[in-house]
Amino acid sequence: MNDTGFKDMQVAGYAHGGRPWEATRMRVAFISDVHGNVGALDAVLADIKKQGVDRVVCLGDICFGPQASECLARIRDLGCPVILGNWDAWSTTGFPVADDPVGVMLYEIGGWWAEHLTDDAREFVKTFQPTLDLPLEDGSRMLCFHGSPRSFNDWIFATTPDDDLEQMFGAADAAILVGGHTHLQMMRRFGRSLIVNPGSVGQPFSQWWPQPIRVAHWAEYGIVDVGGDRLHVDLHRVPFDVEPLLALFANSGMPHAQWWIDSWNAD
Repeated sequence: MNDTGFKDMQVAGYAHGGRPWEATRMRVAFISDVHGNVGALDAVLADIKKQGVDRVVCLGDICFGPQASECLARIRDLGCPVILGNWDAWSTTGFPVADDPVGVMLYEIGGWWAEHLTDDAREFVKTFQPTLDLPLEDGSRMLCFHGSPRSFNDWIFATTPDDDLEQMFGAADAAILVGGHTHLQMMRRFGRSLIVNPGSVGQPFSQWWPQPIRVAHWAEYGIVDVGGDRLHVDLHRVPFDVEPLLALFANSGMPHAQWWIDSWNAD
């Protein structure tokens, strides 16, 4: 147990000397889509400490939000592997062109917050990796990504057709597939694999496109416990105080602040 309160956190996905993690039973906590929300991240990390996990993996999108640099610093202190999310990439290399009014507003908000990233935060984002393989003791593996192994901007839902998933996963052959990006907790089968989405730490959706965005007042994460004949998945929701975050939005000077606040305050 190290100073963070987690076991084996400082190996950043590898044992000392650069050797891959040993294939053994693992109890892994997955966090994703933090989006610059320190209050939610602190609540989730405090809850994870109670769960007796061996490792934490971050599935990306720490950026986009008022406290992105602070959240990046907390994740860096964990020493855990981090997957590159779309907002992480765009916040450090530039945003694509939006093709709809909501996208325009989101990119303008994201660009505004990106200007507030510290140099250290930007350097840390450069270390993020596109995917992560975790070997399992039966010789199979757990494959981690943000959107899909093909692209951090792919969407995987409970209703995504298997034909579309085949295009996203290609030749990837893993018993457990773990990704984020949608801000929606999910488990579903795909062939012989189990797909898990732990949801969003900092911006979990209670309603999604094509309906107006609605953000839930809790933080989300997941735990996958696998080894031997055991496979157990827990999807967690953790309360946190939303009001300081909304006040920060209101007083920040960010573009489209009231629209964004309204997405948190709607029933």
